[in-house]
Amino acid sequence: MSEAMLSKVRKLLAQAEDPACTPAESAAFMAKATELIARYGVDRALLAARAPATDPVGGRVVEVVAPYARDKAGLLAAVADPLRCRCVRRRQGTGFAMHLFGFASDLERVELLFTSLLVQAAHGLAGASVPAGEHPAAFRRTWLAGFAHTVADRLRAAEADAVAGSAAPSTALVLADRSDRVQRRLAEVYPRLRTAPPRRLAGTGFGSGAEAGRRAHLGGTGVTGRGAAARGIGR
Repeated sequence: MSEAMLSKVRKLLAQAEDPACTPAESAAFMAKATELIARYGVDRALLAARAPATDPVGGRVVEVVAPYARDKAGLLAAVADPLRCRCVRRRQGTGFAMHLFGFASDLERVELLFTSLLVQAAHGLAGASVPAGEHPAAFRRTWLAGFAHTVADRLRAAEADAVAGSAAPSTALVLADRSDRVQRRLAEVYPRLRTAPPRRLAGTGFGSGAEAGRRAHLGGTGVTGRGAAARGIGR
């Protein structure tokens, strides 16, 4: 991501996370950051179609650690999929090593957003009230599921708007080809990959988490290093 674009997104995030910021102001900052991130993804894809060496397809590993490691991994997957990346979850101690596959610019976008969203989720959970009689961990897991679900929906919508607003008639074909190449790369590394069964959660926090996901600022303060531990959500 260009330094100028990164600077804009960081500034928007800082404004949105300011405690003095009203919900309306935060939503406006969020919308602009989302637009910039999505537009950047389309621009980089079109550039790479003309000069493939500028944006190679590859992979990297992001570690997610306890507590709530599986839920953090779900949030990472929810960010990766709309941005045309794929991830494989591998158990690592009490957490997971998430093997991401995608083009360099898209992997950068995923890590940028995931870093920010972990922090925002931690803040949201800290302010969420667990209903009387409900186990806090059960509530928080469903809260995080709702948060991730809504974030994924918003990212898909932003990506669709960026494609629709592109002046290049080949944009959809270019992006489809990129998705296919990423999937082929994943299949080369994990030829016998199996899909995990759907997870069943018992808490009542989904709706509260989904509302927080609608308010979340889809920008980022920085990019986690390769193999860096993804923290930010306490017990």
